Amino acid sequence: MSEEKKQGAQKLSAKENTQHAVLFFIFSNSAGIIQFLVFSLCKEIFKLTYMPSYLSALTASVVWNFTLNREFTFKSAANVPVAMFKIFLFYCVFTPLSTWWGTALSNLGWNEYLVLALTMCINLTSEFLYYRFVVFRNSINTNKRAEKKAKKNAEKNA
Repeated sequence: MSEEKKQGAQKLSAKENTQHAVLFFIFSNSAGIIQFLVFSLCKEIFKLTYMPSYLSALTASVVWNFTLNREFTFKSAANVPVAMFKIFLFYCVFTPLSTWWGTALSNLGWNEYLVLALTMCINLTSEFLYYRFVVFRNSINTNKRAEKKAKKNAEKNA
């Protein structure tokens, strides 16, 4: 392993950063579908108000999104409990704020699904930046999947 990699420096090309953003967007859309379905189930079937519906849906989508993006987007071998704790810290800020503005806007008469969609867009952008530059900044491309790809590329270029 190179000295630069041991120190955790992540020098990624523009192509790699673009690939991460695209994959994150795709996987986050799948998490968004889960969030929307859980939210709808809570609202329409269980007749819950915005806050418990939103919190249930957000929890389900966060677990799904973390799992996929750690393995496939950032290909990180980072310690899972540590990485999850960092995500927990993100949501210690994001969840109260988004619950507050979501509840406030829905109480003002905004359509709850519109509020959810706007909140999900804010979450997508802020969470990508947090994953990239905080959670996985020193462990991108370190899992077995990334090592296998690097080995294959090295053999191909040799």
